[in-house]
Amino acid sequence: MFYPSQMISEEIHLRLAVLKPEYVDVYDDSAAHAGHAGSVAGGGHFDLTIVSSAFAGKNTLARHRMVMALFADLIPHPIHALSIKKTLTPDEL
Repeated sequence: MFYPSQMISEEIHLRLAVLKPEYVDVYDDSAAHAGHAGSVAGGGHFDLTIVSSAFAGKNTLARHRMVMALFADLIPHPIHALSIKKTLTPDEL
């Protein structure tokens, strides 16, 4: 089943809400991967930056695991690739 990128982006924002983020940037990089095996079936490529107090006291790996756990059921489809660029606390800005 094909999922429009806008719909996936909205779902990413909805799921990240549990972390009570102060800032979220979801960048849809799917167009750069047109023709790629994962994109043929409609799988999207997204880059993510998130700022949340929920990351306080956690190392980078723990932060990334928190985020990826929110999307486990969406990978590899409709999200083919999710690149977590930054996971910061407000104090780290």
